[in-house]
Amino acid sequence: MIIAVDFDGTIVEHDYPKIGQSIPFAIETLLKLQGEGHILLLWTFRTGSQLQEALDYCEGKGLRFYAANKNHPDEDETKAPRKLNADIFIDDRNVGGLPDWGVIYNLVKKNNNLDSFYEYDTEINDIPRLRRKKNFLIRLGEMFEKGY
Repeated sequence: MIIAVDFDGTIVEHDYPKIGQSIPFAIETLLKLQGEGHILLLWTFRTGSQLQEALDYCEGKGLRFYAANKNHPDEDETKAPRKLNADIFIDDRNVGGLPDWGVIYNLVKKNNNLDSFYEYDTEINDIPRLRRKKNFLIRLGEMFEKGY
């Protein structure tokens, strides 16, 4: 699974342009996900030297991203698309904010097979169609309502 991860407010507390304090379990969780075969992309507002500071911070903790603000490390930054091709985006600006990193890990682990993000829907003419399941945040809210 390809996972895009924000930096400020997600891996570290907001203190832009400085690097804030580590958010508990962020690096550890990302390292664990990476060790399980997930591809991590850094997805941040930071560019230039500030982006390099963020990358150096993460590398100092043992976390190396596949690419930063682009889909592939060899992509030309000036021609890179504005949107990343990721299966999941982890960002503190989500509706409802950033869940605890343990919750994030369990949600990614539970949905580590992309088939679990989709369900089959039968149209009137009985042709099965693949349709995206409910939004991640909607499902997260439903989990909280049910008391998981």
